[in-house]
Amino acid sequence: MSKQAVRRSFDRAATSYDAAATLQRQVCHLLLGTLDATAPARILDAGCGTGHALGLLARRWPQARIAAADFAPAMVAAAGGGRIPGICADIESLPFADASFDLYWSNLSFQWCDAGRGIGEAARVLAPGGLLAVSSLAPGTLAELDSAFAGTDRHRHVLALPPADDLAAACVDFGLTAVRLIHQTLRIHHRELRSLLRELKALGANQLLGPRRPGLMGRQTWQTVEQRYEAMRETAGLPATFEVVLCLATKPTS
Repeated sequence: MSKQAVRRSFDRAATSYDAAATLQRQVCHLLLGTLDATAPARILDAGCGTGHALGLLARRWPQARIAAADFAPAMVAAAGGGRIPGICADIESLPFADASFDLYWSNLSFQWCDAGRGIGEAARVLAPGGLLAVSSLAPGTLAELDSAFAGTDRHRHVLALPPADDLAAACVDFGLTAVRLIHQTLRIHHRELRSLLRELKALGANQLLGPRRPGLMGRQTWQTVEQRYEAMRETAGLPATFEVVLCLATKPTS
């Protein structure tokens, strides 16, 4: 997966992101619900997107100083409404001093990065006693789409996501403690397959569909994929499964 391609996708999606971000909002609230006993003074939203979480974090902890970072310039421009400082930065290489934050928050960004480098930077910028709260996607995401495309050609059409345990292992490697993984399966329904693909594109998440390949899909192949997906239809519509993992950890005080 090309990081440049991911950045371009999210840059293009900045103006359409909020209208399509059903999954991101659901996971954001799940992650926030794990932090009831926390009272951080300094918060980083790493991979902030258009800033949906920033308002929630500010309302939960109105006295906290909040910073935002995203590697897509258009996302940074859309986030925070000018009230929260944002910076264009890669979560694998953050421009913050050691021990700068009491809460490192990242909602659905870690599937786009190397878990080890991302967690390493999170551990570095966390102050002793600080909390890491990260959500990501795990294998099994878009399983229906993967199944519908299976055998239509020699390529894989859904991105192979790393195991959720990679996050926990990286936390341990970088000295974080009280590591906890919470798994959630979320299903979002669409009227038709094209609307699912449009939503992924609007989110910039079309990179989940794997690398682009030259040439157009043939009509017969597309009809086969549509028919297979249609066979999975439920009362609410065509299902799209997202395997979500929440990763929580603490930086030791000594």
